[in-house]
Amino acid sequence: MTLSRRSFIKTTAIGTAGLIGAAPLANAFALTIPPVADDLYALSDQLMRQWAKGLLALQVLDKSNTDNYGGLYCPANKTVHGRGSDAIYPFYHLAQKTGDSKYTDAAALLYNWMKTRVSQPDGSWLNEPVKGSWKGTTVFSSIALAETLKNHGSIMDNSFKTELTDRLQKAADYVYSNFSMEYGNINYPVTASYALSLIGTMLDIPKYKDKGREFAHAALKYITRKDGFIYGEGHPNDKASPKGCFSVDLGYNVEESLPSLVLYGLLTKDEEVLDAVTRSLRTHMEFMLPDGGWDNSWGTRNYKWTYWGSRTSDGCQAAYTLMAGRDPRFYKVALRNTQLLQACTKDNLLYGGPHYVSHQVPVCVHHTFCHIKALTTILDHEHQPAKVNVDSIQLPREEAYGIRPFSDIQTWLVAKGKFRATITGYDRQYKETSDGHATGGALTMLWHPKTGPIFAGSMNQYQLLEADNMQPDTDPLSMTLTPRIELRLGGDTVFTNINDLGAQIERGDISGQEVIKTRSKLVDKNQQNPPAGEVNCQVTYQFTGERVIIRYNIEKSGYDGQTRIILPVVSRSTEKFVFEETLLRVNKNKTTLQIASSAKFTAMPTTSKGRVFNFVPGLEAIPLSIDQNEATIVIEVV
Repeated sequence: MTLSRRSFIKTTAIGTAGLIGAAPLANAFALTIPPVADDLYALSDQLMRQWAKGLLALQVLDKSNTDNYGGLYCPANKTVHGRGSDAIYPFYHLAQKTGDSKYTDAAALLYNWMKTRVSQPDGSWLNEPVKGSWKGTTVFSSIALAETLKNHGSIMDNSFKTELTDRLQKAADYVYSNFSMEYGNINYPVTASYALSLIGTMLDIPKYKDKGREFAHAALKYITRKDGFIYGEGHPNDKASPKGCFSVDLGYNVEESLPSLVLYGLLTKDEEVLDAVTRSLRTHMEFMLPDGGWDNSWGTRNYKWTYWGSRTSDGCQAAYTLMAGRDPRFYKVALRNTQLLQACTKDNLLYGGPHYVSHQVPVCVHHTFCHIKALTTILDHEHQPAKVNVDSIQLPREEAYGIRPFSDIQTWLVAKGKFRATITGYDRQYKETSDGHATGGALTMLWHPKTGPIFAGSMNQYQLLEADNMQPDTDPLSMTLTPRIELRLGGDTVFTNINDLGAQIERGDISGQEVIKTRSKLVDKNQQNPPAGEVNCQVTYQFTGERVIIRYNIEKSGYDGQTRIILPVVSRSTEKFVFEETLLRVNKNKTTLQIASSAKFTAMPTTSKGRVFNFVPGLEAIPLSIDQNEATIVIEVV
């Protein structure tokens, strides 16, 4: 049956809720947040309306375009993504809240597109409207449509309600029959715990509820014992690395797996799951920067890392908001991240990072139609914790606690003075080769409240590991943003310390001040040495509180004069800077970032904007190199 646009809606809500203003951040990296935006629910309502407007503007309304008619066009990928129909849920929320039929009209078109282009006879939906596309994302569409029916079925036409109910049972049958704890990455079976429990409760089908509980409790075994991370974002998920690490990805954990477990636990009142998830939420919260950014500079799937989260997952809001009654800091986590999402929004769409707009990178619609669901969830959910006075509580990285190790991921967080840093030797890669996330004792994050990120790690080599879910990089000057030591001998092979999975990291002291010392080798993505033999190096990080001092030392080898130290300094292309032989000064708002070197800097090629750009995590940078074997770098914010 093909439904008309009008037959989707039976009644309309009376009245239209007013928008509550929340001024966007002037600087996406500012620590001081305008107090007008401190109501998470008001901000979420405003932002989801704004995003819905952007999505409506992208809906294909040309009937002659039969393949795409009714879908949401993506300006970046120049296509219609298969999961765009998840926006049916927020559209119905707004239809009921505002009484405006334009939202149900859009939902009708989306649903018909979904039936025509991605719905499959076995009950699944394709991730993309292409034969053979991944079917695992059926679980996300199932949740979106189930939430629509549960929360807004009262305004649906009876024929559509019946069709949607029948279609959800077919989707649940697919998930029930095909999903296991080894199906895809861990986010899929974990998310299935909520999908099956929700549909099983709505349709009163006990086997779905039983399977949902089975997935949820099995997921608890995938929480690391020492630190409390969810692992399984990479295969084999039961095999530890040489350093004892399992596959952990911050972005997928906070934006998909943890929200699903929270929603499952609240739906079923499963205290065992909720208690375990509370601990895990606290662990993951350690990696939120004070401006709301998620520091996934080390995660196995950080190829989809964008500063505010992950490119195609739903957002952290459901997990942290709905559990704020257990820890008031959770409310602040959700608020800060939502404020950052707002700061990265332009023309009513969420851009994939803070510098997309300044570098004129086209926006991918995937970010918006995924993250609008998270805001809709907290606005619809009956469990709404009270507002928290965010000025009275601190996030972990707002405290200057010194050095905090996380052995399960071989990563150290540093909080000295106002500087925040991440140093990682995490040796678990998503793929067998090690040109994914940085390792080797790399400094993958250096942050200051007046500047935002100063250094930020990215993929060692940008690769479309999920081509349908990532934006292609055609810029010949693109480079990884991770500070590193590098050796190139011609061709595409690169030997670098940030590839070295076997690097050693330890804490020490210099003149009574605590430091982190790293020893690594220059190796290629396959962990091979250069042809003439090993090249060893040491990098020492010293945090005094007022400044950060980095000492690089490359031991003499057969490649003297060919190695170089590369420092891509994060800087928006609108920022003015002064470059001298051994000094870089960058004007950031009302402060100056100053980076001094004991050795001469060499400017590297940039675009016409004077910057390089990387999609991971969506930042521009000024690339500098030092063509010597030793150098001391001093970083200050003055």
